[in-house]
Amino acid sequence: MKVIVPIKRVLDYNVKPRVKADGSGIDLANVKMSINPFDEIAVEEAVRLKEKGVAKEVVVVSIGPAKAQETLRSALAMGADRAILVTTEDAVEPLAVAKILKAVALEEVPDLLILGKQAIDDDCNQVGQMLAALLDRPQGTFASKVEVADGAVTVTREVDGGLETVKLSLPAIITTDLRLNEPRYASLPNIMKAKSKPLVTKTPADYQVDTSPRLTVVKVAEPAVRSAGVKVADVDALIVKLKELGVA
Repeated sequence: MKVIVPIKRVLDYNVKPRVKADGSGIDLANVKMSINPFDEIAVEEAVRLKEKGVAKEVVVVSIGPAKAQETLRSALAMGADRAILVTTEDAVEPLAVAKILKAVALEEVPDLLILGKQAIDDDCNQVGQMLAALLDRPQGTFASKVEVADGAVTVTREVDGGLETVKLSLPAIITTDLRLNEPRYASLPNIMKAKSKPLVTKTPADYQVDTSPRLTVVKVAEPAVRSAGVKVADVDALIVKLKELGVA
């Protein structure tokens, strides 16, 4: 069984984002970048399936600048077998990402695609669902447990009302939630081995996908600073204060 895991290079979750002075976006100059945390969980799940003997090969795919090779090497160090980098300097929107991944899937013919449910930079939560629609494959989103057996995958999903379990025929698409697993730290020997693992470079044009943006970012701004609260002595004072603020 072959597993494909798309990953995205994002601003590290420990770094506080800085808005550019002109409000055109987030300043990414000289800041730490890493694998999107949800994608890291997806890589870990794929590697665990390989360690169980369920999967034979794990292929990681990234769409972005040439520097995304570092991100792919991190995934290879975790245990993935090979990588594909689709290089572009464009800010690729979810639909274009899904179209590129569809082309990769048709070329690689995986039994399972495991994606992070969303990227922490834009929080779109769209690619997995779009990809399932484009490929016409069953999907199990927000997975907190995955079990593969007898040509099917059973996915426990986190939904508003609790948990839902679905059984999908392979090939299928899964998106991961935070509680699915805890990603491993890559060991030094595996980091060294990752440097020699195959990494193929492609472009969106190789897959006949137009990555031109359909959306225009008008302005990016930091959230408004919260004003300090006011401490009141009792309920009567609270009611008076609420009336002053016009909310009671």
